[in-house]
Amino acid sequence: MRYHNITKDDMLNGSGLRVVLWVAGCGHHCPGCHNPITHDPNGGILFDDAAREELFTELKKDYVSGITFSGGDPLHPVNVNEIGELVAEINARFPNKTKWLYTGYTYEQISSLPFISMLDVICDGRFEMDKFDSKLHWVGSSNQRVIDIKATKQEGRIVLYKDGSING
Repeated sequence: MRYHNITKDDMLNGSGLRVVLWVAGCGHHCPGCHNPITHDPNGGILFDDAAREELFTELKKDYVSGITFSGGDPLHPVNVNEIGELVAEINARFPNKTKWLYTGYTYEQISSLPFISMLDVICDGRFEMDKFDSKLHWVGSSNQRVIDIKATKQEGRIVLYKDGSING
């Protein structure tokens, strides 16, 4: 897996103060994408042990609420396996940190991935320029959803995240 950046002390990509992993690789190529530089799966730099430790160092900080996986698309075929392993490792090492993931796939397309239930929130769906709405919180177009994964699993239907509805 390759990545473009690790953002620290981020307040724009999920609830609370977060660390964000911006992965390389996205096959959606949504017109108007805010981060097209991340589309090339061969772009960025190799996600190695030093990058992993950089994430873990941030997650050890008490004031950091959790991690957000973005990009690119963390669920692009070149990323999905390593993201799954990373989610599982973070879940085990930092059980009180929240895990958000942005993807152009819909929840219905990815719900069977084994690590999805370890996430707290998924922002799903392709960005659609004709549905752009600057008033939306966490997403850019009205077709995209901010899904509370634990509530969705418990209720057996899509439950949208409301600020403060989960820890962090």
